[in-house]
Amino acid sequence: MPLPMVYTLTLTPETLHTLDLSPATAVLEPLIAAGNLPKQDLNLRFEVEYPREPTDPRELSEIPAVRLWFIRLDSLYPWLPFVLDWEAGELGRYTAMLVPHQFSPTDGIRYNPEALEIFVMHKIFVITRWLQQQGQVNVTRVKFMTQMLGYDIEEGLFDLLQQSA
Repeated sequence: MPLPMVYTLTLTPETLHTLDLSPATAVLEPLIAAGNLPKQDLNLRFEVEYPREPTDPRELSEIPAVRLWFIRLDSLYPWLPFVLDWEAGELGRYTAMLVPHQFSPTDGIRYNPEALEIFVMHKIFVITRWLQQQGQVNVTRVKFMTQMLGYDIEEGLFDLLQQSA
């Protein structure tokens, strides 16, 4: 089995402040045009270069310019969590950009439960539909994604979504 292709998108302060999605579109659009998504085993990572004062206690997801960039990215590619490098922690980081949460040095990220539930269900609907449009019917990775976010979704929901496609 071939190793997954790993792409790292570097985000600079200028990219973030101007809401410039070109680092993402430069990688994703050729893959989309070639019909390689979601067939290609792809792992997407983000490297966020955002200078902060040493005394600034905020996480990147707490910086408005960073969050806004990710919100814009998600509006263009709402299926993006499906192709993130989950093993590198990108799913959790991406989710933190979009879901209200608190961060604790001892407990880590603690998402707002209702907001996380809405996010997870939205992603299930979007990604399942996107996979169907790509001719994919296997939702195993979607189920695994929801499990990584703390949800065990019943098979019946995916059956219902496939029937109503």
